[in-house]
Amino acid sequence: MDSYRPPIKDMMFVMHQILDWKRLAQVKKGDIDQEMSLNILTAAGKLASEVLAPLNHSGDRQGCSFQNGEVKTPQGFRQAYAAYRDNGWNSVSFDPQFGGQGLPRTLSFPIQEMWQSANLAFGLCPLLNQGAVESIELHASELQKQVFLTKLISGEWTGTMNLTEPQAGTDLGAIRTQAQRQPDGSYRLSGQKIFITYGEHDFSSNIIHSVLARTPNAASGSKGLSLFIVPKYIPDDQGGIGRRNDVVCSGIESKLGIHASPTCVMNYGEHKGALAYLVGEEMGGLKCMFTMMNNARLSVGLQGVAVAERAYQKALTYAREDRIQSAPIERKPGQPVHIIEHPDVARMLLEMKSQIEAGRALAYEAAYYLDLSRSSDAAAQARVDLLTPVVKGWCTDMAVRVTERGKQIHGGIGYIEASGVPQYIRDANILTVYEGTNGIQAQDLLFRKILRDEGQAARAYFDEGAMLISALKKSAVSSDIIALLENALAELVRVTSWVLKTSDIRALAGICVPYMNLFGLVAGALLMGRSLLALVSQDTTAWNKARIASAVFYMWHILPQYQGWTTTIVQGSTALWHNHTAHFA
Repeated sequence: MDSYRPPIKDMMFVMHQILDWKRLAQVKKGDIDQEMSLNILTAAGKLASEVLAPLNHSGDRQGCSFQNGEVKTPQGFRQAYAAYRDNGWNSVSFDPQFGGQGLPRTLSFPIQEMWQSANLAFGLCPLLNQGAVESIELHASELQKQVFLTKLISGEWTGTMNLTEPQAGTDLGAIRTQAQRQPDGSYRLSGQKIFITYGEHDFSSNIIHSVLARTPNAASGSKGLSLFIVPKYIPDDQGGIGRRNDVVCSGIESKLGIHASPTCVMNYGEHKGALAYLVGEEMGGLKCMFTMMNNARLSVGLQGVAVAERAYQKALTYAREDRIQSAPIERKPGQPVHIIEHPDVARMLLEMKSQIEAGRALAYEAAYYLDLSRSSDAAAQARVDLLTPVVKGWCTDMAVRVTERGKQIHGGIGYIEASGVPQYIRDANILTVYEGTNGIQAQDLLFRKILRDEGQAARAYFDEGAMLISALKKSAVSSDIIALLENALAELVRVTSWVLKTSDIRALAGICVPYMNLFGLVAGALLMGRSLLALVSQDTTAWNKARIASAVFYMWHILPQYQGWTTTIVQGSTALWHNHTAHFA
């Protein structure tokens, strides 16, 4: 089956040439230079390519098994997790006070990308654990941090997020799980959660669940929710494994993709109630939950880049090395050639490559501002908030497009499971759904991130884009490309102004997704513009030429879609009208 080659040079280029690494180093007060970054990524790439990637397709075929409340992951996964944990990879970006390495997120994102590219189903366990750590780190009591953080950060224990219930998906206000306060200050929790990733597994000795529940007399809706820590095994006085808690996995889902990742139904309190510890204050769960959710959304956007990269690598190898068919159109009749020499196949490969590069830069840029925001930089936090739904929504939609394009390059063989191609398509499809569907991301972008602050964060972003265009005009970049980018940004600014002036909420709700698509499209183009600015003054190596070609392709083949999106948003906003259900008579 196909191998995985970590795109370390591309990762290094984004970190150290597109982003302002010097500013980050000043904020993080670290001495992580390019050489150290390269050494870290090289070591991570070795684990990803040699340990995790070979298990990707076998894990998909074998899947997880469930019996008597226990889940067994596919052959080799448990050993792979031990190698991941024992080599310290789980602790990369966490607080050194609790055993973390304190590396910037801007560096941990390329590492995460490798795990997700190599083996998406495996990478979901560390991703969910990351959310649990962040929630406890920011909102839990000092005692809770002492008990849980060290083992979660080391990877000895793993964490989950428990939000969804059969009747409560996007609408968290419909959650029914109950938590009753006990005389000693703990709680007893009862209820059922569904779609819980790695809710039960055989990687770690304990699983720490972060569970949203409702206390008696709590306010109705989502404002009445509280967050609780519910361990599978209750820690003893020494911080080790104690007695089993009243929580059990009652089954795992049969899914379209990510077969090697157990998606669990979790039952709490079938007997006396699961022992639970309140995080923060009662009815403060929504704030704690969004800490987990927002950063997880960035990681899911990164998963989109990762799965797309893996699909691209396979398609490139097939087109360049494996498949010979037909003479070139300009040399017929003639000898058949590798299909990469056919212009339309090259076009599809460049579609994949250019969108992946734009998505990678966008995801890393969000991680960069997340790092800056940790120093109480309000402007950086506003940028993270603005980019989060775009990264999640645009990058995962991109993954669906790119993986499908990989199938097209393979032709009929790409529809056959044995080729490995369908797994990427199946795996990519979940990314547009979990951690909030992409429709929800689009609503978040338009209503919470654009309208709520009256476009302030967006205008700051657009101003930086204008500064980039000014710099490009002084460079050797083609004036035609600069004009195209300038027009696209101007249209995004115009559409955003229209959104801010429009009072018809239902009309706006109908064009949230087109607006997110437009924003992501232009954001990717701006980052490709930064790539060109960095590259045009460098030596014309083969790699540099390839990056320039990719950026130019994005400008001429991908960016022009902005014209269609602007028309849809402004002119098509009334196409749903108000009685939109009447359209389906």
